[in-house]
Amino acid sequence: MGSTMEPPGGAYLHLGAVTSPVGTARVLQLAFGCTTFSLVAHRGGFGGVQGTFCMAAWGFCFAFSVLVVACEFTRLHSCLRLSWGNFTAAFAMLATLLCATAAVIYPLYFTRLECPPEPAGCMARNFRLAASVFAGLLFLAYAAEVALTRARPGQVASYMATVSGLLKIVQAFVACIIFGALVHDSRYGRYMATQWCVAVYSLCFMATVAVVALSVMGHTGGLGCPFDRLVVVYTFLAVLLYLSAAVIWPVFCFDPKYGEPGRPPDCLRGSCPWDSQLVVAIFTYVNLLLYIVDLAYSQRIRFVPAL
Repeated sequence: MGSTMEPPGGAYLHLGAVTSPVGTARVLQLAFGCTTFSLVAHRGGFGGVQGTFCMAAWGFCFAFSVLVVACEFTRLHSCLRLSWGNFTAAFAMLATLLCATAAVIYPLYFTRLECPPEPAGCMARNFRLAASVFAGLLFLAYAAEVALTRARPGQVASYMATVSGLLKIVQAFVACIIFGALVHDSRYGRYMATQWCVAVYSLCFMATVAVVALSVMGHTGGLGCPFDRLVVVYTFLAVLLYLSAAVIWPVFCFDPKYGEPGRPPDCLRGSCPWDSQLVVAIFTYVNLLLYIVDLAYSQRIRFVPAL
């Protein structure tokens, strides 16, 4: 009776997961991420909403980077019921945005050249400076992965690795900034027109998240119509909806008939509705531009849902 030889254990390990250019970028992400939040937690210190966001962003990115490297190294991702290429591309783009935001917020709110008063002293200042440097390096490491894995023109790739797919993550991220400004006393409930704008932001955000989720789960082939055509139609509608919000929101917030054309002098910084309205207006135009660029790219993409 013949016997079946079991493959050696080493055959299940994929050394390219840590030695390839993308693998090297991911190892650097782990090193820089661990260093950054360790410096902050040990002596750098953080506080308030801004510090909590930075620590949450770094912790989230580090945890998922560990998962990605472990699954790549052990080839465990082949057992997962999702499109691995779409998942890693979406996560890399999201981590790039989160780390870029944290790399700006932490030095802005916590890093100073002069030493803080005791008991923190100059040691805390030095730790905060070092954490700011490593936060910037962490952002560059994630940006490098996005650049290395992005689909090139004419290349067949997973949807989230294309420019259109990456823009979906940016659009959702910008929408979250808009929602944050809306809930910060923006007074959007005063007029039906501004409520329409909130409905536009919400509808486009949910549709964008649905596109990303379907791509990551690998379910784009079971929609009953070509996914790329559906994406083009949705993006075109999103452009029209955001165009309406880009006209309506400034009129009902900054026109003298409905709102304030300038910042009220008695409005306290940090709790001023006019500031929140300005943030919403700015990022409305940012997302409108992103959807227009997305529409231009989404008409000529080629991708494989299972990648």
